[in-house]
Amino acid sequence: MRHERTEILIIGAGPAGSVAAGLLRKQGRSVLMLEKEQFPRFSIGESLLPQSMAYIEEAGFLRDIVEAGFQYKNGAAFQRGDKRTAFDFRDKFSPGWGTTYQVQRAHFDHVLAAAAERAGAELRYRHQVIAVDVNGADGPTVDVVSPDGETYRVSARFLLDASGFGRILPRLLDLEMPSAFPVRGALFTHVEDRISDASFDRNKILVSVHPEHVDVWFWTIPFSNGRCSQGVVAHSSFLDRYRGDETERLRTIVSETPTLATLLRDAVWDTPARKLVGYAANVKSLWGAGYALLGNAGEFLDPVFSSGVTIAFKSASLAAAALAREFAGESVDWQADYAEPLRAGVDTFRAFVESWYAGGFQDVIFHPDQSPEVRRMIAAILAGYAWDRNNPYVAAPRRLQTLEQLCRA
Repeated sequence: MRHERTEILIIGAGPAGSVAAGLLRKQGRSVLMLEKEQFPRFSIGESLLPQSMAYIEEAGFLRDIVEAGFQYKNGAAFQRGDKRTAFDFRDKFSPGWGTTYQVQRAHFDHVLAAAAERAGAELRYRHQVIAVDVNGADGPTVDVVSPDGETYRVSARFLLDASGFGRILPRLLDLEMPSAFPVRGALFTHVEDRISDASFDRNKILVSVHPEHVDVWFWTIPFSNGRCSQGVVAHSSFLDRYRGDETERLRTIVSETPTLATLLRDAVWDTPARKLVGYAANVKSLWGAGYALLGNAGEFLDPVFSSGVTIAFKSASLAAAALAREFAGESVDWQADYAEPLRAGVDTFRAFVESWYAGGFQDVIFHPDQSPEVRRMIAAILAGYAWDRNNPYVAAPRRLQTLEQLCRA
């Protein structure tokens, strides 16, 4: 079997892998990326958060993204029945980017991957990792199958798993553990939206709540080409009530929500819908001897606040910083320097996700008498600044429970 060696081996060329590659190439590291699919390829999760722009800039990819022509985004809008509210991410507590983009992920991921290649990373499409050994004397080693069926081996000084929902290392190293979240599912598609409502703001994601079920919600993410991503998230048992194919089920659930049904009354449903069930995931550890898990390969919470790509970028940034120190001969505690800082922000998002499904956070954002300063703190978290401990709702996420009680009083 042919045996290759590299400094950094990255499994997956999605957002986490590409940004990690860019950051590591800036350090002068040799980077090999293995991607089992051929880009561009469809992926869900199209609404970015402003915090993500800092990591794109840090990797050296900002110009690539700015020039790609994606839909500008400056905030998030919410509607539940006749109640509406919106957050402008430029008016937020935390410093930093207040705008970003809504992207068709097939194009976005391809732009990032191409930028990583231009930065000097070697990227091999349609190369699938089938086995891994992290206990060898040569460092972590993976066995790979090429597009023509050849099996070869690659050893690296360090291995980063950015395989997303493929979760290569969690599966092969028995790192999987159940998520604390209930099993939810999503039905989603892209449509030619033909939205004519002048009040609809294409610069914001729209999150709509089902009129009868507070834990059932819809995303509407406008793109720059007159199309949008449309999906619904609910308990699997709720989705299973509906008959037909995925498109028919999604359209029926949308029809039960008058505000959304009216908004999409002229839409052309020209792309078959897809489903994703049981997407929430967790692992026993985010790192081990010679490897670390990035983004969704480690933990995925829920799509409600579009945190997935931001968490992926944050993990890439933290891992690259730890590797810079390690390659410089310093001692790195991957638990203290990588896992704990990453989970701190994830736990902030988790508190808000849990509150959303319980209905408490919805009571907060739809409350008629809101404190401007608290709104700015919430806007910062919705914009992705879940690691800014100057924000009281980041420093103590459970503070949200007190706010919920005040809004119910």
